[in-house]
Amino acid sequence: MTFVTKQWVLLPVVGMVIFFFLQPFALGNPQVPCYFIFGDSQDDNGNNNDLNTTAKANYPPYGIDFPEGPTGRFTNGRNHADFIAELLGFAGYMPPFANIKGQDITEGVNYASAASGILDQTGRQLGDIVSLNQQLQNHRRVTSQLVRLIGNEAATKEYLAKCLYTFAIGSNDYIDSYLLPECYAASRLCTPRQFARMLIKEYSQQLRKLYRLGARKIAIFGLGFLGCVPGLLSIDGTCVDSLNSEVQLFNEELKPLVDELNAELSSAHFIYVNVTAITLSTMPAVSAGQCIPGQIPCSNRNEYYFWDDFHPSEIVYEASSRLAYSALSSLLNAYPFGIGSLGDTDSRDKLEIQ
Repeated sequence: MTFVTKQWVLLPVVGMVIFFFLQPFALGNPQVPCYFIFGDSQDDNGNNNDLNTTAKANYPPYGIDFPEGPTGRFTNGRNHADFIAELLGFAGYMPPFANIKGQDITEGVNYASAASGILDQTGRQLGDIVSLNQQLQNHRRVTSQLVRLIGNEAATKEYLAKCLYTFAIGSNDYIDSYLLPECYAASRLCTPRQFARMLIKEYSQQLRKLYRLGARKIAIFGLGFLGCVPGLLSIDGTCVDSLNSEVQLFNEELKPLVDELNAELSSAHFIYVNVTAITLSTMPAVSAGQCIPGQIPCSNRNEYYFWDDFHPSEIVYEASSRLAYSALSSLLNAYPFGIGSLGDTDSRDKLEIQ
C-alpha cells in the first residue's frame, strides 16, 4: 500500500501490542529450509528501490530503527516478512529478488513490490512496480536456478515442498485501482461483490500456478480495515465503513478458496490469516501523509500504531506476525491453523549444492 504525500504522523497503539512485542524470539534451526515472500509494501524490502516509481522507501526516516538504515522497507524497522523469518528460526532475512546473487536463493527470496496487486494494472499510475504475476514469473526463474544448483529436478521439487510461502497482497487492488475510477474502469463496471470475485478468480489461478512450481505450504493473508487506514479516513477523521464492507467481501471469498485449494490440491497446506481481527481494538485516528526524506520522527515510536499514512510501525508488524504464527488469540485467527504449524522438523536438512 503506497501513496506519496507531504508529512507523516504516528498513532497510538494499545498495551496488547506492547505485550506481544516484549516476548522473546525462540531462535534455533529454521523450521523450514526456505521462505518465499509474495506481496506489496507490507513486505517489500528493496525490490522497488531501483525502479522508476514513486512507490519506494529507501530514504530517511524510513529504516531509522533498522540496523542497515533505509533499505526499502515501508516502516521504521523490520517489516512483516522479517518477523516471520525470525519466528521460523532463520538467522537472517530473505534477500529482495532485485539483489539476489548465487546461492542467496537457497534459503528463500522476497519478491514483494510496493503498490503491486493481484491485477496487473494495479499501481501503474505510480510508475514501475512488480505485479503478483510478475513476482510468480520471478519465482519460476529462481526455481530454475535451484535446479541447476542442486543438480537434480526431483530433489529440488522435494526441497521446495518443505518451504514456506506467504502472500500478503490485494489492498492496492482497492487503493490503487478500484478506488481510482479516473484511472481504471473497474469501479464503474463492477459492483463491490463482482470486483471481489474477480480478484479471487485471478488469485486462485495464481496460487495454483505456485503449486505447480512445487509449493505446498502456503499462508494467505486477508485484507485489513482499509477504511480505517489514516490516508483513507473520511474528512471528519472517522473510518469509511463502506470501504471496510467492500474489502470484507474479498475476505469472505478468500477463506472458502483456502478450503477449495486444500481439498483439490494433493499434499497442499493452505492457511487463511484473518488480518482484520487484529485491528478491532486499535482503530486509528486522523493522520496525514507518508514520510518525506530527512524528516525527524518522534522518539517514542513503540507507542504508535502507524508509521505513515498507510503502513504500520515495527511494533505492530511484530504483534501481527506473532498472532499469525501462533494463532492462539481470537483477535487474529489463522485457519485452519497458525503458520508455526507448517514447520517440519524433518525439513531442516542442509541443502547439498553440486
